[in-house]
Amino acid sequence: MSAPRTPDASGPVDAGGQVDASGQVDASEAVGPADPSGAPASVPSTGPASVPTAAPVAPATAAALAPVFVRLKLTLLRNGLRQSSGRRFAYVLSALGALLLAAGQLAGLVVLRGSAHAGTLTVLLTALLALGWAVMPLFFPSGDETLDPTRLVMLPLRPRPLVGALLAASLVGLGPLFTFLLLTGSAVATAYGTAAIAVAVVAVPLTLLVCVALARAVATANIRLLTSRKGRDLAVLSGLVIAVGFQLVNFGAQRLGDAGGLAALDPVAEAVRWLPPASATGAVESASEGAYGRAAAQLLLSAGALAALLFAWRRSLVKLMTAPDSSTLAAAGPSRRESAAAAAGSGTGAVARVVARAARLLSGTSGGRTGAVVGRSLRYVWRDPKTKAAWVTSLAIGLIVPVFNALQGTGTIYLACFAAGMLGVQMYNQFGQDTSAFWMVALTISSPRDAYLELRARALAMLVIILPYATLVTVVTAAVLGDWRPLPEALGLSFALVGAMLATGAVASARFPYSIPQDSGYKNVAPGQAGLAWISIFGGMLGAALLCAPVLGLTLWIHAAGAEEWSWLLLPTGAVYGTLVAWGGLRLAGPPTAWRLPEILTAVSKG
Repeated sequence: MSAPRTPDASGPVDAGGQVDASGQVDASEAVGPADPSGAPASVPSTGPASVPTAAPVAPATAAALAPVFVRLKLTLLRNGLRQSSGRRFAYVLSALGALLLAAGQLAGLVVLRGSAHAGTLTVLLTALLALGWAVMPLFFPSGDETLDPTRLVMLPLRPRPLVGALLAASLVGLGPLFTFLLLTGSAVATAYGTAAIAVAVVAVPLTLLVCVALARAVATANIRLLTSRKGRDLAVLSGLVIAVGFQLVNFGAQRLGDAGGLAALDPVAEAVRWLPPASATGAVESASEGAYGRAAAQLLLSAGALAALLFAWRRSLVKLMTAPDSSTLAAAGPSRRESAAAAAGSGTGAVARVVARAARLLSGTSGGRTGAVVGRSLRYVWRDPKTKAAWVTSLAIGLIVPVFNALQGTGTIYLACFAAGMLGVQMYNQFGQDTSAFWMVALTISSPRDAYLELRARALAMLVIILPYATLVTVVTAAVLGDWRPLPEALGLSFALVGAMLATGAVASARFPYSIPQDSGYKNVAPGQAGLAWISIFGGMLGAALLCAPVLGLTLWIHAAGAEEWSWLLLPTGAVYGTLVAWGGLRLAGPPTAWRLPEILTAVSKG
């Protein structure tokens, strides 16, 4: 996929090699196939006669490769969007959302021009952008699939031109455009005078290049991890990081308002403005203040950081494309017996034992459908990347929202019901997580009772996690608020909500199943099934809220009548009501599940 070579009179060249004056080939810097020892592929040479001289060619340069890689990325993007209308719609929607957000940020930064603390905000914003670019490859590895360097290992490409071409291709996309708009707004907010504008013209592209090179260097250094099973498990943390990040930003913004605004961040900004790539943004403000020496030093810091990142990226690229992947060497792996023994003594083995004990406890026996289904469901939660990601995100957000609001003094104990709601959503689309393997489950269902037992066991597996976690979140929220009186009624409402969501989730799983794609770690709905997902989740949540209306009405009546001394009755009332509602929903979902097995299998197998 390299650019066309042109004849050169300097001598012949082999794949990826360099040519000296005598026509000998030097492959010391060639990026190509590796032998089993891990050394770069060498090119035997016996002199000029060893290679025909009819069509000598010169090695491709970065300038020649860059257009090829840019066209490659655009072609892959275009072909990907042609696959389905759902993918095109999602891409256009995300592009419009990103551009509108960037335009809003750009307008806000322009309005900030003239503020005494504009430099503080722009420097910290640049630092946050760089941090986002650094961690993005770890949590969203699929973003670099279109130009995965391991797919180029057999091509005669040398490291230096390859790095330049990949860097050029990485500048194409929504992420670089979003970053460029924010950096432009930061420059507009702090640039005053001709010198500052000249510095801004250099600082904006320099900062963008540092951010992109940082992301590529991190991705290349971790590419083998990110493409492994452990790497896919690492993506589980993406939802957690995003949830925590949003709450921390919200928490910090409120604290800033109490501390007097951006002035409280000036000491932090003074230190950050000397850290690349924020130093390039700080150079614009320094030039506006007439401190040209300081501006030059800050630009040099960012330029040095860019050079260091490109050097580290090149070294990682050479190692990646010339050294064998040790995980593929069978001789290096332990035997099956050793692996089993290691797993038994590891955390995975301990979790497996807990899963087995929970299954036996809930089934009341050592076998039977209930025990098998509970064990399978809990193993999905622990081992399936998609299921684990959904659960980890729900657990994190369910705790963060009520506790963070309580810490800020704006929360209430009733927000603890958010944890029950987030976890209850996992009951929706129960069969979608089975994908095409649902046919094995379908073979075990021959009657509505079998379907009821299957759904009941899945609900019991969820209750093993939901009930203690919802209780813990409610107790922690009450402790943070220092108000224990409404704890029983908050727990009663949570238990009623859990029962209602189990009921509506079972019905939605039978009536509106949809497929969860397995070829991507971040697509949770197959193309063309987005409407089913919306109906299943949001329709079910609305139905659950309506089912909880009696318990909620009783709570409001107790407070309106001034009978708070009887509020403790809401705990047993909510628990009993939730149990009855869940039982009724499971019974109601049994017959349609048994009747619609072929339709369910077809729906969940599209991914």
